[in-house]
Amino acid sequence: MPDNAAEVTAAGIARLAGVGRAAVSNWRRRHADFPKPVGGTETSPSFALPEVEQWLRDQGKLAEVPLRERVWQQLSGHPAGAVTGLVHAGRALLLVRDDPDRWRKLAALSDTALAERLPKVLDESVHSGPVNTPAPADFAASVPLLRGVGELAAELGARQTFEFLLGRHLDANPRQYTLTPPGPAELMAALALGPQAASVLDPACGTGTLLRAVPHAEAVYGQDADPELAALAGLRLALHGPAEVRTSAADSLRADAFPDLAVDAVLCHPPFNERNWGHDELAYDPRWEYGLPARTESELAWVQHALARLREGGTAVLLMPPAAASRRSGRRIRAGLLRRGALRAVIALPAGAAPPYGIPLQLWVLRRPGAGSHPAPELLLVDAAGLPGGDGGGRDKLPWQAVQSAVLEAWEPFDRDGTAEERPGVSRAVPVIELLDDDVDLAPARHLPPPAAAGGADALEAVREELGATLRRTAELTPPPAGPAPHPGARLPLTTVGELARAGALVLRSGGAGASAPGVPVLTEQDVLSGTAPSGALPDGPAEEPVLTEAGDVVVPVLGGGTVARVVDAATAGAALGRNLQLLRPAPAALDPWFLAGFLRGTANNRQASSYATTASRLDVRRLQLPRLPLAEQARYGERFRALAAFEDALRLAGRLGEQLVQGLHDGLTDGVVRPEQTGG
Repeated sequence: MPDNAAEVTAAGIARLAGVGRAAVSNWRRRHADFPKPVGGTETSPSFALPEVEQWLRDQGKLAEVPLRERVWQQLSGHPAGAVTGLVHAGRALLLVRDDPDRWRKLAALSDTALAERLPKVLDESVHSGPVNTPAPADFAASVPLLRGVGELAAELGARQTFEFLLGRHLDANPRQYTLTPPGPAELMAALALGPQAASVLDPACGTGTLLRAVPHAEAVYGQDADPELAALAGLRLALHGPAEVRTSAADSLRADAFPDLAVDAVLCHPPFNERNWGHDELAYDPRWEYGLPARTESELAWVQHALARLREGGTAVLLMPPAAASRRSGRRIRAGLLRRGALRAVIALPAGAAPPYGIPLQLWVLRRPGAGSHPAPELLLVDAAGLPGGDGGGRDKLPWQAVQSAVLEAWEPFDRDGTAEERPGVSRAVPVIELLDDDVDLAPARHLPPPAAAGGADALEAVREELGATLRRTAELTPPPAGPAPHPGARLPLTTVGELARAGALVLRSGGAGASAPGVPVLTEQDVLSGTAPSGALPDGPAEEPVLTEAGDVVVPVLGGGTVARVVDAATAGAALGRNLQLLRPAPAALDPWFLAGFLRGTANNRQASSYATTASRLDVRRLQLPRLPLAEQARYGERFRALAAFEDALRLAGRLGEQLVQGLHDGLTDGVVRPEQTGG
């Protein structure tokens, strides 16, 4: 075995073989020839990936390790860490993209010769890259990874390969990085970039998501205090397109890498609530045109830094915490931004739009005033949190298309004409003079007229009628009383889902985050639990091929310890299977899907198949049991389970309609749209 072979944990082995971690532990106990640990700890050992692959093949548990999975395991087990592996992979992928013939010649060399020759070739290449070339000794441990990366690039493309590996790394370390999701990034780019936006800066670039959202920039500049993130962002952007890329690793406020830059646009998701941002040492910095930010107002320091790096007339869009619009300690700077016309719009997003997900963040749109320009008389305020679905439901349920459309419909005429038509509860162009009071509070919701109750009393009456019809249907679907208990007899013979899968009676698939089917809705865990239509979306960048549902599939959540199983109908078929979901596809000649789903929901069945390896319960679907019955007998059970599902759906709909009616009456009465005598009181 090579000294630089990648290592894999028990969780990685389970992923390779498509089983649970308990199965891996069982293999280690039962098979004396199972590979011995080569690293890790006693409680979390690691194993040599080549040895694991060979053992799985010998046991018939793995015909061939998928290329993507093998490369990912090589990256995650890199001796110098996954980030170092990503940097080396990114540098090699630039060569693969720009000079594929030269890469093929290098790949034919031995490992030692490849590690020796590659650094020189990279330095001589047309696109030398935004990060320094590692030395030969540093490249030695990466050679197996680079060979795999080259193979994967031939299959996916260089950019898609890097996006896949970076995405898997970020998913595996969610607490280590603060990421801007694609939805807000695209909206910020659309707000900032006009036809003349040829150069763009992100002074807190992270992994480069905001700059990557820019469609046609000629030059992009990124800076981040974390050297690893700056390197990853530079490689990601260099692989993304033809724009000139410059990235730097330093704190933008304390050590600006681009002090003489004047760009067309700035996009930024700055760190929030930082008290140690340089207040004392930067007291006389020329960037503070609108006033020295208080120690508690680091966000206003980033706002002024962004304005200082714009050309005259350039636009900046920053993702801001809502407190920045109303804290008294920042009112003088907010007033200065308004008086000079630098602040053009404040847009409240729904909670869950971006981290921290628990609060409704805001977008500030700013424009650097030109010499002799007149201050704008109005400020655009938009409250996207008030849109249907925008004030609850969690980040997986946000109506991003509706949010982006509403924001741009308000911003584009305002940007063009200096004013915009008022939309109650959504947007309003507010005269600046109205905002220059003692507080200078710019929170959009405080300055927008309340939304009219949609449709008024007529719409509420329609909801009332639908609720009545649903309640009547619920009564019709209520199951009849159960008859006397039958005399206990011989227990039915049982089998497990795992045994049925091995016999070919059903196929098991696990949900994930594939992204090779753009526009396909995702059936999320919450959709299954609430019985609603698919509401998720596939992320950007290549990943595993998504599992697409078919009518008759049975979908089961594997976390949380609930007893839920959903049969996919024609309306849901074609959706991608989301995370933490297991799909069971029964063979029509062997299993009735409703019979299968009904028995999987049994409380005792779920209890015996669940484990508590962490703080949450996890369901091992393979251990779920159901009786061995002929197909005709299965169909009898299936009809009853189908009727129970219809009753459950009617109850859910009645609950939703009831909540809608109650809230609508509250809103109508408080807004004056509905009078007390109209409520039947």
